[in-house]
Amino acid sequence: MSIVENPLETLTRQQLRKRTSEKWQHYPQDVLPLWVAEMDVEPAPTVVEALTHALRTGDTGYPSGDPYPQAFQQFAAHQWGWDGFSADRMRTVPDVMTGISAAINVLTEPGDAVIVCSPVYPPFYLFTRELGRTVLEAPLTDNGRLDPAAISAAFEQARATTRQPVLLLANPHNPTGVAHTRYELTAVVEIARQFNGRIIADEIHAPLMLDGTPFTPLLSVDGAQNAFSVFSASKAWNLAGLKAAVLCAGPHAQADLARVSSTVDRGVSHLGVLAHTAALTDGQDWLTALLKGLTGNRNLVMELVREHLPGVEIQAPEATYLAWLDCTDLDLPEQGPDTPAAQHGLTGPAAFFFNHANVALNDGAPFGSGGQGHVRLNFGTSPAIVREAIEHMGAAVREFAD
Repeated sequence: MSIVENPLETLTRQQLRKRTSEKWQHYPQDVLPLWVAEMDVEPAPTVVEALTHALRTGDTGYPSGDPYPQAFQQFAAHQWGWDGFSADRMRTVPDVMTGISAAINVLTEPGDAVIVCSPVYPPFYLFTRELGRTVLEAPLTDNGRLDPAAISAAFEQARATTRQPVLLLANPHNPTGVAHTRYELTAVVEIARQFNGRIIADEIHAPLMLDGTPFTPLLSVDGAQNAFSVFSASKAWNLAGLKAAVLCAGPHAQADLARVSSTVDRGVSHLGVLAHTAALTDGQDWLTALLKGLTGNRNLVMELVREHLPGVEIQAPEATYLAWLDCTDLDLPEQGPDTPAAQHGLTGPAAFFFNHANVALNDGAPFGSGGQGHVRLNFGTSPAIVREAIEHMGAAVREFAD
């Protein structure tokens, strides 16, 4: 099959409205949904072919073997020039947060401290607390990067109650889109070593590097041999509904991986494994076209925010299809408890833009300290929708400023 020039421009608004997944169904039909991390794309042809073949031949049973780890190992070597992911140190798991939870369970005890670099992906808080662990925050710097001093202070605090504290890291970072450099990761690994700590990295956005920005796998960093990382093709190829991921252990963490419960992989979808494996094996051309489109959309977001939302601070994301908008200087009016946004649990600027611009964004508050007054915008859609949404947001701000 031929590869489309830009996967983000193949679907019409009418086609997207017919989707039954969360992004386009959660909010009313007149709201533009730029929130949850789903993209508005058709699947890569190789994924369609793999699933079509499975359905036509009745290959819809339980997963078998380890094709996903092997495909990921080959993808990492080709895409990032690193062959250190070893299939014999991987477990196929249903999704990234299941893999993270499994790693937390083997590295810590109930009541132990888990450190997160806030603002960060809200399930880091939710899953950690549901496991009975305590969350400590190490805030990012003002420009959204890892702060060694804050991380060191959090480890020191954690050591008061926890024998082996864990740092849960988003690499690249969600929601800021920052791509951690090898230098930054090396510094964090050294801090963890000093405090007898361990690191678990969520690397689900790793294939989504924009403008050729390099990705550094945590396990490729000197000193990270006892770390864990979790990867899934679900974000880069838009496969969230096809459950599969891989939990990866460094060479010094293999014994810990062996202690992961055998029940962890019970929810893995056979069709998910087939889809993810096909994407990693034969979906490179599609991914290249997507990254070109996402880079264009990222640049468009920066241009439109400057033009229509001059009071908003934004730093160009180096990875992901997520933009983190600082709206704290907009002086937006408070939104009451009886507004449509409040009925959906939205607060702050996310509530304002929902009520007055008909644009659904992620509320920054659940991302932890530093998230208040911010919104997360998903630009993994067509340029036309990105433009319309930000123009509506700007018009709403100007209306209340006049």
